[in-house]
This record gives sequence, C-alpha cells and structure tokens, in this order.
Amino acid sequence: MSDFGGMDDLLQDFLIEAGDLLSDVDNKLVELERAPDDRKLLNDIFRGFHTIKGGAGFLNATELVTLCHLTENLFDKLRTGELLVTPECLDAILSATASVRDMFGAMERGMQPTAADPNLIAQLSLAIEGKLEAGSGGVSDMASLPAEKPTAPSLMVVPATANTSGDDLDWASLYGAITGIMPIELHADGARNEPDHGVTLADVPSEQIIQAAIGRRTADKPGYQGNGGGRRAEERTRDNSIRVDTARLDQVLNLSGEIGLTKNRLNALRADILGGKNDPDTLHAIDLAVSQLDLLVSDLQNAVMKTRMQPIGRLFQKYPRIARDLARSLGKDVELMLEGEDTEIDKTMIEDLADPIIHLIRNAVDHGVESMDERLSAGKPEKSIVKLIARQEGDHILLIVSDDGRGMNAEKLRSKALEKGLISDEEANTMDERQSFNLIFLPGFSTVNQISDISGRGVGMDVVRTNIQKLNGTIDIKSVLGSGTTFIISLPLTLA
Repeated sequence: MSDFGGMDDLLQDFLIEAGDLLSDVDNKLVELERAPDDRKLLNDIFRGFHTIKGGAGFLNATELVTLCHLTENLFDKLRTGELLVTPECLDAILSATASVRDMFGAMERGMQPTAADPNLIAQLSLAIEGKLEAGSGGVSDMASLPAEKPTAPSLMVVPATANTSGDDLDWASLYGAITGIMPIELHADGARNEPDHGVTLADVPSEQIIQAAIGRRTADKPGYQGNGGGRRAEERTRDNSIRVDTARLDQVLNLSGEIGLTKNRLNALRADILGGKNDPDTLHAIDLAVSQLDLLVSDLQNAVMKTRMQPIGRLFQKYPRIARDLARSLGKDVELMLEGEDTEIDKTMIEDLADPIIHLIRNAVDHGVESMDERLSAGKPEKSIVKLIARQEGDHILLIVSDDGRGMNAEKLRSKALEKGLISDEEANTMDERQSFNLIFLPGFSTVNQISDISGRGVGMDVVRTNIQKLNGTIDIKSVLGSGTTFIISLPLTLA
C-alpha cells in the first residue's frame, strides 16, 4: 500500500513534471556558475524550487517541503543581492538538488521521503547566514573525507523537524551519540536548542544503536519498501508514459474519421456489386476507394509513429550537471555545449541512449580533456569545450560527442591492446588508423594504468557500442592528435 493513499495519480503527474523541472534547475545552476550575476537565472531557479515545494506540500511530503523551503530561502537572498554566488554555495545547492532527486525516488516507490542529510541542512543553514567558508566543500565533498574521532563533542546544526515519533528513531540524535557530534535544533525563528555536552555513546542503549543502524542501512537499499509497502526497485519497469502534442492526436483522430468514411463507402459499393451492379463506374469507384484507404492507412501509421517521437532535449537535460560535477572533481574547467535539442527520436530509443551518452561524456571529460596545466602548455585555453549535438540526416539521427582535448594516439592504442593480449602482432601491423581507434570498444581495453571510481576497468566503451548496436545503430570515431576526438552515433529514426 502506498503512503500517498488515493493520490497515486497525482503523485505520478507530480513526479513527471517535477522531474523535468529539477533537470531544468540543474542546468540553470551550471549556467549560473558561469554567470553568477545573472538575475534572470536566479529568479528562474527560485521559481523552480517554489513550484516543486508547492506540489510536495499538496502530497504532504513534509521533508521534501522542508528541504525545498530552505534552498528557496537561500536563493531568495542570492537573487536580492544579500549574498553572493560562490562555488561553495553552489556546491551546497547542487547537493540539495541531488537530495531532492533521491526523495523523488522514494516517492516513486510509494514512500514518503525521509529527512535530508543533517550535514546538508547544516551547509544550507550556514550559507543562508553567510557563514559558509571557502573550501568547506559541499556535502558530497565532506563525505569523501576520512572521519576523525573528535577529541571533544562538536556541534552539528540540524533542523527542528527531526523525527521524534515513537515509531521512528531520531537519526540526528543517534548520529550525535555515535560520533560525538551533538545536534543543535535550529528553529524557524532563529532560536537554538543547545546540546547537553554530557551525552555520550554510553547513554544510548546498545540495542537501539544496532536497530537504528540496521534500519538506516535497510532503508537506503534500492529495493527497500518501508512502511508504505511501495514497489520494490528491482520490480519497477521503465516509464511507459509518453507526452503527445495535441495537434498530433488531432491528426490521428481526423485520419481515423476519414478511414471510417472510406470504409462506409466501400461497404456501400460492396452492397451494389452484390445486388448485381457491376458497371465500369462502380468498379472504378471501388478502385478509387481502395486507393484512398491505402493512402489513409499509410498516413495513419506515420501519424501514430510520430506520437512516439520525443525531443531529445529531454534526455540532454541531465548531462550539463554530470559534466560539471565530474570536471570539478577532476580539477578541470569544462563546458558542455548542447545543440539540436529539438531533434525528435523514438521515446524507447531515448531511454536506451541514456547510459551510452553518459559514458561518452565521462570519457571526454576524464580522458579526452587535458589538465589545465597541459592545456596551457599546449597553447590552449584553460576551459575545454565538450559538445553534444543531435541532428537528423535523411532517415537517420546523428548524435555527436566531441571534445577539444588531447586526441587519440593510434600507435599507443595498438601497443596497449598488444600488451593486454587483445590483438596479435599480425593484427597490429595491418591496422589502419580507424581500426586502431575502434580498439577502445574491445571488452577489457583501457589506457588508464590506475583504476579509479571514474574509469580504468575497460567496460565503459564496450557497453556503449553494445547498446548502440542493439538499437540497430553504428558508432564511428574521428580524432586528431592534439586537437580532440569526435564520436558519431548513427541511429534509425524509430524502432517501431
């Protein structure tokens, strides 16, 4: 049973609309990083959070409302000029949008979202007060740092909306008991409840700590159903809903009506023939009616096919944020430029293209783009441009991912493949440049010597080619050493 009672239809509408809105907010945040004084962007983002908060409030998603309201308050100060847009501030906001997306995931499973990470709430609260120091990093940055045992109890700011009901454990207090970081309750009026510094881990029953830890870990698992009994993640299928322009639906209805009229005309002519009327005019009328029906059915098939077509821009929306976060983690300055967002493609293909394009963009930012020092030494600007382009050519769609980075070295690729035993000496000696570039699609191939959480296992590009081939598409590579690399994906317009 869902936590949302009889509002499941409204919930699905909210998740679709709010998901698109959040993707748009993410893209505008990436733009804001390049233009921090753009008041229009600030206002647009503020309205986005406000709209999401309103829908969440209608669904009684209290924790989502709380997070959106706090972020909205921060943006209110940014857009009025009370605070300046800083990288640390943007990191905290982007962490907030990531948390909002996680809450959407819980709602999709039929569960009310749980409270946001107390560290995130603390970061946002400090940012609102103008006390977020440079170098403090966002929540994601803090999570990657090794934990140190405090020598004395520290303070952690948490919202006063922490769970204190009998059925749900107060995670903030438990966190404080385990780590020695005692929570401060931060109320809307600015008042604070100071902690009792005498509280220690020993004051919390061990059974409660174990049960809390188990409950927290379980709730974080993708398939966890929670008290709401929502669908398990592994049982969820892809979104089968689709948005269709009403003009296209009108066309389908008009064609259906015309087919109905032609059918009636054929029935009348059939009755005439059965009644013995087989003069040339009647036979000619049948020929015309059959020809007209053939054209109408063909037009109807095309019109129905067009209802499956969606602007690829809906897929592109998520990538500027991905490129931005990856580049920042690697210490690079990369701008992802999008072109052809209005290009239409079959909705089923859009869903299947999501992972391959992510791999290509991550590959461009991680491998293709040089470090800032390398770019300066090569006489290039510090900022690198990665392009994601979509366009229609005849009955095919072209997707292009290009960078202005170091390019690919065919000889180095052949040597690496030989070293890994993926090709023989004879194959290496007969390969041309294009064949050498295609070596990166071999399972297990990687030019990275050290495996990281970003790359190095030699599975990404293999997945890309496999998924593109499943869509009856092809992928080609063009590269100039020192100037950059371009991946060109060619796909049929539709799979239907």
